[in-house]
Amino acid sequence: MIPGLPDNIDTIKGFLADDEAAALYQHATLASALGPVLEIGSYCGKSTIYLGLACQKNNRTVYALDHHRGSEEHQQGEFFHDPDLYDNNAGLMDTFREFRNNIHNAGLNNVVVPLVADSKSASKDWQTPLAMVFIDGGHSLDAALTDYRCWTPHLMRGGILAIHDLFSDPHAGGQAPYAVFRMALQSGLFEKIDQVNTLGLLRRL
Repeated sequence: MIPGLPDNIDTIKGFLADDEAAALYQHATLASALGPVLEIGSYCGKSTIYLGLACQKNNRTVYALDHHRGSEEHQQGEFFHDPDLYDNNAGLMDTFREFRNNIHNAGLNNVVVPLVADSKSASKDWQTPLAMVFIDGGHSLDAALTDYRCWTPHLMRGGILAIHDLFSDPHAGGQAPYAVFRMALQSGLFEKIDQVNTLGLLRRL
């Protein structure tokens, strides 16, 4: 059992399996002893809470990056669309209110710093070295490559790169995260630590 985990964690909207959450927490706990953590694709904050609780132990920060307008698969007519998260007035997805409420209720307002922007814009003038980068944003090849190229240069040596939704079988899920995971390994900049369900874990050499 993870200390401080909210009683309602299982009802918070998200796509993180229990074993993936435990692995994310474990590696973020170790990594955040060295520096802050960046999450790309926070959605409603389920994974952010696990990262936040880990960083809280080391008095570190989680930068939670998401434009909160939903990825391709969250839009109207798509398989993962949630009408409860659709802003009818704006005609757009809006997950930020749900995210903010969940982080507040978890008592992590002083740990989690939301970055409401797209990945490329947020990275433009970034200077802070990161101990862990968790890529779980858009699952198109363009989005996944952008996240990887924008943020891995800021990952310190010995830091952790975590990538969610790895499916080697194209019938099981989208291939973009898996392609980026393989590219990271082939770059010679990373070594594989583990894969837990669909969560891949690499260490920056």
